[in-house]
Formats: sequence, structure tokens, C-alpha cells
Amino acid sequence: MKVFKLDFPENMTIDSDDEYSLAIGFFDGLHKGHQTVITKAIEKAKELSIRSAVMTFDPHPSHVLGGGENKIGYITPFKEKKRLLESMGVDAVFVVKFDMQLASLKPSEFVELFIKSIGAKHVTAGFDYSFGLKGAGTMEDMKMLSAGVYETTIVGKVTDNADKISSTRIRKLLSEGNVEEASLLLGRNFRTIGTVVGGEKKGRQLGFPTANVLPLEGSILPENGVYAVRFIVDETLMNGVCNVGVKPTFNNPDVKSPMVEVHIFDYDGDLYGKEVSVEWVKHIRAEKKFESIDALIVQIEKDKKMAIEILAEG
Repeated sequence: MKVFKLDFPENMTIDSDDEYSLAIGFFDGLHKGHQTVITKAIEKAKELSIRSAVMTFDPHPSHVLGGGENKIGYITPFKEKKRLLESMGVDAVFVVKFDMQLASLKPSEFVELFIKSIGAKHVTAGFDYSFGLKGAGTMEDMKMLSAGVYETTIVGKVTDNADKISSTRIRKLLSEGNVEEASLLLGRNFRTIGTVVGGEKKGRQLGFPTANVLPLEGSILPENGVYAVRFIVDETLMNGVCNVGVKPTFNNPDVKSPMVEVHIFDYDGDLYGKEVSVEWVKHIRAEKKFESIDALIVQIEKDKKMAIEILAEG
């Protein structure tokens, strides 16, 4: 899959003469609604015998339009988004730098610079996609501005239990620790990619060694607590129990951001420096402070037993 990075106005050249069926949107999460849009673009590409492509943006528009004050955590950082798009069979991805210069373009200017110029012959987006200055451009405008160069498909609202499937809804579920429902809306288990780093070795001292995972920058994490998880390293999937949080029992003032610590069942290898993935299967309990280390050990054993039972169910 080719990746093209566009930065208006400095870098607008792509090394390709291909024609594209283009799906356009930010697509954070690549949830079931996004998948519907992208699948339709892929189907249209096959119908027209052209290449399929996705156009996305970086950083999140809300971050830029909010003057840098809105720190938006990504459900799918670009590395994960790229993996998922490849698995869907997308031929190319256009990553457009989102800044105030881009946000200031009129809808007609956006179409000329970012749709027609890249060889788009068909554009697919959700019914609520907007573009151009103050989001004035709608998909009806996209169709009107084509001047016959490309066709359009507008995808209606994709729902679950009558509610729209959206990245905002998934973020809220994750903030509540509801990884099960979030995963239903995503169409797969919510996943965190990161690198195994050194830790304080508290888990090993307690008899439950853990892999300390440093997530990709900008990743969103579920609410602090204990979860049944699947752990993936070198394409090998293993089961585990994970604590995400600040370890209040140890009352370490140096820990200000949540840490992801995974106890992998039946594994004793060296993982330091490896890129891994954590798939969040089910929330077990909230993080809490225990009165003693012994009480914590007893609880961890219970958490492990529960995680084994959950993961055995598939």
C-alpha cells in the first residue's frame, strides 16, 4: 500500500499517475461506520478498474481548530490505521497535514487541490462529512464542484441499537472502561500498540512479572483498572491480565500518567524493546489502593483467575 503525504502549499506533488476511488474522512477508530465508507470506495474502484484510496488528516482537526488546547487521544494512531487499511485491501493512503492554512481553504479550492489534482474519479464519504473554510462544504457541494471530473457516493448513518456509530461514542465507552461495547462498534477488539520498556519490577517481586508497555504517542487508553487482555508479539497471540493506572498501593508520586502493565500467562521470555499489541477484551475491576501488599497479591491472583475464565470463553 502506497502512502502519500500532502502538506499545503509546500508539498503537493505525488509520484503517481493512477486514478482513484477515494474514501475521505479522518477515520479515527476505523469503526463499522468508517468500514462501510471505505468498503464502498473499494467496491467502486473494482467496478471502475481503478485504484482504491483513503484520504485522512493529521493531526486531528479538533486539535488545530481548538488552538492546540484540545488534546485528542487517537483510537487508532496512524501506524494502527495503516495496518487496518492494508488488511482491508486499500491500495493507497493520502495523509493530509491539517493546519490553519488548510482549514482556511474555500470548499472549491479544497476540491481543486486535494480531489481533482490527485486523480480522484470517485469520492465516497459519510453523510455528515464537511470540508473547507468553517466546514462549509458538504457532500452535496462535493458533487456539485466535480464539474464531471469525478462521481460521488454518500453513505448514510450507520447505527448500532439505533444510535450512530461514532468515534466520539467509542471514546466515551473507553473512558468508562467499557471495552466490550467499544469493540462491538469497532468490529474488532480495541487495540493498543506500544513498546516494552523497563519498569520498577514490582510485579516480579509480587510473583506476577509484567511487561510494561509504552503506548504509541497520542494513543487513547481505557479507564484505569484491571482487564482481561490478549497480548501479541512477533505475530504470536498470548493471554494475560493487564493493569492500567498509577499503582496507588505503592503511592509512587513519580507516576503521573497511566502505565500499562501486562502479566502474560505461561511466558517467561525477554520482551524488552519489542513492539507489541494489547487487545482489551473485558474490564474486570477498577483500580484501587490496597491496605497491604499481601492483600494486593490475593487480589491479583483473583484477577488472574477471572481473566483466564473470560479468555477461555473466546
